[in-house]
Amino acid sequence: MKAVITVIGQDNVGIIAKVSQECARYDVNILDITQSVLKEYFAMVMLVDISNCNIAFTDFVDNMKDLGKTMGLQIITMHEEIFQSMHKI
Repeated sequence: MKAVITVIGQDNVGIIAKVSQECARYDVNILDITQSVLKEYFAMVMLVDISNCNIAFTDFVDNMKDLGKTMGLQIITMHEEIFQSMHKI
């Protein structure tokens, strides 16, 4: 099972490291990552494997959101199926 994590906010040192550490904490494997800095704004999209996640997916979603709040970022985690459904034409 896969999920998509998006991170948006003011650019700062350590964003990728902290988000990656949180994923590792819950045994969530990063499959692909893209990030960009547009002037002072940071944007990142990650495709992750949640098959071995050691907590409930809803708890993982909440924990990532809370991490974002502590960092002054918006972190949204969506199950891949929901993400695909939202973006089908």
